[in-house]
Amino acid sequence: MSWKTVPEWCLDVTKAIMETVRLKDQATYWHCVRVSRGARLLAQAAGLDEWEQKTVEFAGLFHDIGKVGVPESILNKPGKLNHQEFEIMKSHPELSVQILQPLRGIEFFNRLIPGVLYHHERVDGKGYPGCLYGENIPLESRLILVVDTFDAMTADRVYRKGLPKEVAYQELKDFAGQQFDHRLVEIFLQSHPEWSKKDKTIFDEMNETLMSKDQEAA
Repeated sequence: MSWKTVPEWCLDVTKAIMETVRLKDQATYWHCVRVSRGARLLAQAAGLDEWEQKTVEFAGLFHDIGKVGVPESILNKPGKLNHQEFEIMKSHPELSVQILQPLRGIEFFNRLIPGVLYHHERVDGKGYPGCLYGENIPLESRLILVVDTFDAMTADRVYRKGLPKEVAYQELKDFAGQQFDHRLVEIFLQSHPEWSKKDKTIFDEMNETLMSKDQEAA
């Protein structure tokens, strides 16, 4: 299936969903946009075709939209979550899929579901919600997890400063083969330093409508 065959109205639906996220929590919105771009670039570096890249890109955009259903006291808590709070936070992939559920009859949106639902699975089987193991985890989810974790570590939040890139790189290395797909970590570490030099046209027509030119570096 070609990207060009995706109905144009899908972009309008996407923007409507993301505007809801932006109004709920700016940090989650921009995190989703950055993960979307990063997932697309990692998919490109891993040799995926155009359609696969687009699938990963949009799954990355939608991966955390379920956080609109998580209480702000948990979402923006500056300290460590307790067990009950963490269990509530762990529901966000399934909440993301719930938001997309009415659109599953459209092939484009239906293809995004696995990447969204399983983006917190670990290759050692200790992730959630399905405790999937190794290559049983959809490739889209394994790609998103690497980019998602890196962005979560390096992004500034109101209550803390992001980690330096070198520290985050080392974290990915340390947990490759446990939390992360070892091969995808290798590709990420090789390709990520060059991403900032790539032409901004890597932001497709959808992402360009979400981010103004002066915000792309955010």
